Amino acid sequence: MCGVIAAVHASPADCQVAADIHEALYLLQHRGQDACGLATCAAGGKIYQNKGNGLAAKVFRDGARISDLPGYMGIGHLRYPTAGTSANAEAQPFFANYPYGICFAHNGNLINAPELKKFLDDEGHRHINTESDSELMMNIFACELGVTGKARVNSDDIFAALGRMYSRLQGGWACFGIIGFRDSYGIRPLVMGSRPSANGEGMDYMMASESVALCQLGYKRSDIHDILPGQAVIIPKGLPPVFAQVQARKAYKPDIFEYCYFARPDAIIDNISVHQSRENMGHKLGDRIIKVLTPAQLKEIDVVMPIPETSNTSAPCVAARLKKPYCQGFVKNRYVFRTFIMPGQKAREKGVRRKLNAMEEQFTGKNVLLVDDSIVRGTTSREIVNMAKEAGALKVYFASAAPRIRHPHIYGIDLASPSELIAHKRDDDAIARHIGAEKVIFQELEDLKEACIQAVIKGSIPRKNQEFEVGVFNGEYVTPVPDGYFEHLEQIRGETKKMKVMESAREAVANGYADQEEIEMATNGVEVNADGKVVPAHSADSGPIMNGNGVPPQRTGKRKLSGDGEGASPRNRMDIGLHNQQDFEYTEP
Repeated sequence: MCGVIAAVHASPADCQVAADIHEALYLLQHRGQDACGLATCAAGGKIYQNKGNGLAAKVFRDGARISDLPGYMGIGHLRYPTAGTSANAEAQPFFANYPYGICFAHNGNLINAPELKKFLDDEGHRHINTESDSELMMNIFACELGVTGKARVNSDDIFAALGRMYSRLQGGWACFGIIGFRDSYGIRPLVMGSRPSANGEGMDYMMASESVALCQLGYKRSDIHDILPGQAVIIPKGLPPVFAQVQARKAYKPDIFEYCYFARPDAIIDNISVHQSRENMGHKLGDRIIKVLTPAQLKEIDVVMPIPETSNTSAPCVAARLKKPYCQGFVKNRYVFRTFIMPGQKAREKGVRRKLNAMEEQFTGKNVLLVDDSIVRGTTSREIVNMAKEAGALKVYFASAAPRIRHPHIYGIDLASPSELIAHKRDDDAIARHIGAEKVIFQELEDLKEACIQAVIKGSIPRKNQEFEVGVFNGEYVTPVPDGYFEHLEQIRGETKKMKVMESAREAVANGYADQEEIEMATNGVEVNADGKVVPAHSADSGPIMNGNGVPPQRTGKRKLSGDGEGASPRNRMDIGLHNQQDFEYTEP
């Protein structure tokens, strides 16, 4: 999952678009904490770029770099790596010089990446320098746009190229540059809005993953709308946007995990209020708890508490349904990453303690019902139950506003591999024992869908037979899934984790709490085995090192595909597509 932003100001003489995009990156920081970037286009078509690993405040030096990004239009990106690695080179936007110069930012996953990579190598003759799906998509688009052979292209040429590109891609996406387009199932969110320009002459336009980025920058809610599935929009300089349906809508199934967890509560996605949907989840979860627990168990619950912050909306509604007191029992440190993003089990356990602190006076001598937005690996849940008991709780019941997560997410949220998911091959009683709770209660899938359907904003007409992408819960994905894709995904996830696991092992050794495996990692390095697991290099259980296609490297006389490199991976690498300010140490003048 990533965050994408684009803006075009009415006047080419306005060189301040970077300030708006920079502000929007902070508003969408929750969508990606691994890396971020911003590219602008100024007079004469010159492109300026600043990107790198880290939060927006770090990459842009608390805004000091924005003055180095002139231009009246630009795109921004927040990276949360799912396919690819965490190298600086994979921070977006990406840039391709041919044809015409393309700057590209992408949110989503392509599930036929190996097939696309082969096409670009065999037929497109384009070099792919990273493992990022976004670079693949950009080059597919570049290939299709290049067939025009024109010195300058028009809107029809661009829409036609997008249509051909869509026929090659499988997955979910939302992209721009300053062309915005959305997958034909509507899986990934994308909105667009307009406002009068600062001087009153013409209109400014902005697109983003969530409406909150636009609302906070002066775009009225009434002037913001969703880009529809299969739809594309081009914003010409100084002219109104041009829309086209580049591929027939195959469905309208937004990813329901946006409403459960990922999106900000003040966002509106596909005319559904995230805040209202979470309140509805709380009411329905309360009804489910009444059905699952015995009268004696319900009676002994003294208080309902949320696990900050996503469940802060649902938990009060659970308490109201159960007619129980509600209170906050945990204080959250806002400056710690989301724990499910962390690379290893020990890092996640440690991260929970950093992220949350239990207030003893709220727990001592009480039977508590804890409400969370979801249970993924169970790492966070187990630590939280332990913290509640250490703080004096007598019994701990645990409720999830989302159903059991039993399958991997394939459209841009790196939840976990199936073997790591706590609900994979476990029933509710086994899950409760694993996390140390008296009982675990999950939302039912149909109730979750209904909670979102009932959250359509006032004035909008609910879509008939509204459905959602819910593959993480039932394994039924919106798009076809190619054979071998899950194995490929596991390998890519392992590659993504390698550097972070290595750094975590070195930290453990330096601080004196490393176990034997971490010592081996710090000494010999790490590799990814055939199951996608990061293990010490040359360890007995590590299988052959795999390439990006999930198969052992083949040595042939042909030019090697990206991912077939030999030897150890470098610690980091820089973007070669466009000069990047982050590639050099910055010193104050």
